[in-house]
Amino acid sequence: MSTPSLAALPIRRLTLRDLTACADLSENRGWPREEHKWGLLLAAGKGFGIDDPEGGLVAACVVTEYGSWERVDLGAIGMVLVAERHARQGVGRRLMRHVVSAMGTTPLTLHATPNGLPLYEELGFKVTGRAEMLTGRFTPGGPESGVPTRAATAEDLPSILRLDDGVFGVDRTPLITRLPAFADQLRVAEEDGRIIGYAAAWPNMDTHVVGPLIARDTETAQALIASLAAHTFRPLRIDIDIRHEKLLTWAKERGLTSVAFNAVMTYGITDLPGDWTRRFAPLTVAAG
Repeated sequence: MSTPSLAALPIRRLTLRDLTACADLSENRGWPREEHKWGLLLAAGKGFGIDDPEGGLVAACVVTEYGSWERVDLGAIGMVLVAERHARQGVGRRLMRHVVSAMGTTPLTLHATPNGLPLYEELGFKVTGRAEMLTGRFTPGGPESGVPTRAATAEDLPSILRLDDGVFGVDRTPLITRLPAFADQLRVAEEDGRIIGYAAAWPNMDTHVVGPLIARDTETAQALIASLAAHTFRPLRIDIDIRHEKLLTWAKERGLTSVAFNAVMTYGITDLPGDWTRRFAPLTVAAG
């Protein structure tokens, strides 16, 4: 029996049962396996993939939808991967066109690596910003912040959701409510009993990824990062919007090193909703 052509292989929805195959695909392309992150994205979002007749996946991606039950206001595309032996044969383009078509008129966003940028531009995505990825061991130093932080409790969740909704610009309750189980740490910053920022640190291979990071101002963001770092022995990783120059400088002075830049892109909207001045880092670049 002959092997079907790539163009004839159907695109299907992925589920949590595909987690190992997704992790295998990541590893095939030289990425970390990231089972923990894949698990969150497949549970909270919609996975799309193409099965390889010889086993595993030819390609995969995930869309995380935000908004109300009645209407999706924003879709974040991430984890777009094509197996090495099927690369540069139009598979990624076909998968992305399918996803864009499936999302209809819903505005879309994604973080693009330099390699993926030409494809996304061809499909009509526009660069609207950049994020800088930093990683390393955090070294405390300098004057201590006067912004108090503490571990979040279950009672804080409604306040966190209200703050997040105002800053992110669309409702992402299904994702944020998973943070207590997904993250190793979830901390809040307070002023006069009012939550003015929050941040999580979740495990990804040998690092703790800091995200989301929502804060009233740079000083509050610094306090949250420092408090997360004080409660882990792992190196940190964080993807910071490059417009937050002061935070980037501060983080580098404390041991974090720049390792990559990603382009923030949108489709169907000229810019992301919400308040970027208080949105310092995403939960993960795969989910916007």
